[in-house]
Amino acid sequence: MIYIKLNEANFEYDIYSLVKAFYPKQDVQIGTEDAPSGEDILFTMAVEYADKKLTLDGREIEIDYSDRPDTKNRLKLAIYESLSERTGKTLPWGTLTGIRPTKISLGMIEEGASDEEITDYMKRTYLTSQDKIDLSLQVSHMEHKLLSKIDYDNGYSVYIGIPFCPSTCLYCSFTSYPIGLWKKKLDEYIDALEKEMAFTAEACKEKSLTTIYIGGGTPTSLDEEHLEKLLSLVDRYFNAADLLEYTIEAGRPDSITYEKLQVMRNHPVTRISINPQTMNQKTLDLIGRFHKVEDIYRVYGWARELGFDDINMDLILGLPGETIEDVRYTLSEVEKLAPDNLTVHSLALKHSARLNIDKEAYDDYLIENSQAHMDACLETARKMGMEPYYLYRQKNMAANLENIGYATAGKEGLYNILIMEEKQTIMALGAGCSCKFVADHGKTVTRCENVKDVQLYIDRIDEMIERKRERLREDLKWL
Repeated sequence: MIYIKLNEANFEYDIYSLVKAFYPKQDVQIGTEDAPSGEDILFTMAVEYADKKLTLDGREIEIDYSDRPDTKNRLKLAIYESLSERTGKTLPWGTLTGIRPTKISLGMIEEGASDEEITDYMKRTYLTSQDKIDLSLQVSHMEHKLLSKIDYDNGYSVYIGIPFCPSTCLYCSFTSYPIGLWKKKLDEYIDALEKEMAFTAEACKEKSLTTIYIGGGTPTSLDEEHLEKLLSLVDRYFNAADLLEYTIEAGRPDSITYEKLQVMRNHPVTRISINPQTMNQKTLDLIGRFHKVEDIYRVYGWARELGFDDINMDLILGLPGETIEDVRYTLSEVEKLAPDNLTVHSLALKHSARLNIDKEAYDDYLIENSQAHMDACLETARKMGMEPYYLYRQKNMAANLENIGYATAGKEGLYNILIMEEKQTIMALGAGCSCKFVADHGKTVTRCENVKDVQLYIDRIDEMIERKRERLREDLKWL
């Protein structure tokens, strides 16, 4: 265990995230008391906040506490330097934890900064490596180009959440429930969704709809009848005339049938995801994906046969037991299929995921990710004619790396950029979903969340709609 002692509670999340980036396998505790006795402590670090200065293990740093962002950056730089000296390690993204790198670089591009100015700022402020700065700049310039056609002020996007899955994967922490236990409640859930759709359509009737994204969970956990009911309601309430993108995250191959794909083709869906995560059967069995590798080829073939010309595939790097050779095999198989988008996730070990809760059971399984893994993905993406167009980071990511989306020209996922860069209001419908109300081109972002529990969502739908009405009126002045 590593213990961080503070003389007052402040910046705990930022300290914790940075220490975990250097010591991902260590338990990290932070408190204002002395380290607990009887614990096996690797080391203790002391942080003391005082008037116009901060002391870290005896090292004094001048601080202007009235500038909280600068104070946080100076604190993280001091901790980074101390831990780097202690471990001999550097981190590819430097002190950037809990911050989306492209939010920095894209914001500076929009303000007219040059690549050289952005590079200098990210190196000086966050100790980011040159390779990651270059990646951030490439993605940010692509985002800037793609977002130029988006009407921030008079547009909005819609997210519809289907919180059901065939089963819960080992690494998953999203709000999802076994579809088998909720089949008798699907009509009630969709009825509640319809109430939210009706409210959203009326509240946003003066605005232009930019993108629709139906995610989960696994939306294709719904049977053909309920999927048709859902998509027909979307058609009824939302005008697709100005729509730039309509995505359904079909996701798990074991939830997809030919008939469900036909249902989607009968509606103005433009983009789907078919997500293998890996093409290695032993890994699929371990992580609880109840499908065979052969199912991926069959479902993908159906989608192409039916005319889908914008298909995304998700992969996860760092899955238990997977070597870089396993990853290269997955990439070679994906290359044969030639999807239009490829989204590469670095495994993030979430607190509520079974992989974390039961981590002792998986101690014998290698969990490995590295820059070599990421480079192999880039090489394969470029062989398929793809370039990176969006990226984001999460805490506790394998090797402190990133999630990155690649796409062929014209097939970039606009919703992905909008949700990450927070440039446009996103109305989120469904259990566990959170609206993002965006004002002043992202300078002000507020949230309005729905309850996670499906039954509570059904029971309290009117209350949640009224909460949204109030927030729209106060935060955006739309009503």
